[in-house]
Amino acid sequence: MPSLETLSSFWSGPVFATNVLVFFNLLGALLLGLLVGYERSYHGRAAGMRTYGLVCMASAALTVIGGYSPAWFGGSHLMATGGDTTRVIQGIVTGIGFLCAGVIMREGFSISGLTTAASLWASSVIGILVGVGFYAAAMSLALLSAICMAWISKLEAWLPSRQAVAITLKFREGFNPEEDVLRKMASSRGFEIAGGTIAITFKEGCPEWQFVAVARSRQNMLPISELAREMSRFDGVTGFNLTYARN
Repeated sequence: MPSLETLSSFWSGPVFATNVLVFFNLLGALLLGLLVGYERSYHGRAAGMRTYGLVCMASAALTVIGGYSPAWFGGSHLMATGGDTTRVIQGIVTGIGFLCAGVIMREGFSISGLTTAASLWASSVIGILVGVGFYAAAMSLALLSAICMAWISKLEAWLPSRQAVAITLKFREGFNPEEDVLRKMASSRGFEIAGGTIAITFKEGCPEWQFVAVARSRQNMLPISELAREMSRFDGVTGFNLTYARN
């Protein structure tokens, strides 16, 4: 059995001081990641503040522990291994990447599962921190990750942003919709049709348009139920589909 001295080495002064430094690196990376993620969230993108914050923080954790390798395993030679721990970490991160890809789903203009994938990757980093004996840093990363996933979504809802709505319009046979007319209709209701999102198909002789409309302000946009009522009155429209989009 490991001696009490060996166990206490994981919480010794130098090792604990290293964990504190790691914590401040994690906190700084989280704040910077949230800042970058807000720009994406503002434009209605799928990868928002939580995803960017988690990825930035977990990446910082992997990088900073590499610089403090002498403090691994309590800084004790008794806990040293014969293998290359850095290669083990590399294999873990690569393997978790394939797992994360499996939870990301795309349906039309909406992408889901990005935050779940980022949290899975962050969880693997928590395990790595525990594995090398950075217990305080592992607990800090777990706490910051939980706060990020639980509370940042509320912060995103409070901050100004632009909600995106995926719209599919089916027109009657022989009707020729004009892009300028659709853009003016969207603009009069506080939306802009995002560039490069218009897709036009013909089904049984009827034109069908798909595009993403981005609200100028989520706080002032028309509710999707009100948009649906207005869509039913548009000239030439025989069917439509509306859904919130994060692309």
